[in-house]
Amino acid sequence: QVQLVESGGGLVQAGGSLSLSCSVPRSIFSNYVMAWFRQSPGKARVLVAAIAQAGHTYYSDPVKGRFTISRDNAKHIVHLKMNNLKPEDTAVYRCNAGYGQYNKNDYNYTPYDYWGQGTQVTVAS
Repeated sequence: QVQLVESGGGLVQAGGSLSLSCSVPRSIFSNYVMAWFRQSPGKARVLVAAIAQAGHTYYSDPVKGRFTISRDNAKHIVHLKMNNLKPEDTAVYRCNAGYGQYNKNDYNYTPYDYWGQGTQVTVAS
């Protein structure tokens, strides 16, 4: 089973920064939109950010202006830089490969069955 390998995460004080990375098999990286999801205990998994092969990006409203998604095409790595972290950002973060596109002002993303194992991000108040 194809698996994406995440690194980063940890414990940080509110207002701090963390970076997540996701190493992706070349065959997956080149052909799919890459995204980060997060899930807090008792809550549904939600899309945080996505980046297309050409570099177009999507950010959910709660993280817009604070998080930056990027992709290293040479190393097949997707990064998520998180600044000004808040306690409500606490969650397990997972990277995913899938399909996404804008439809007017809406962004539609379909996750395919390519997931990382998840990494915990905890933001202390």
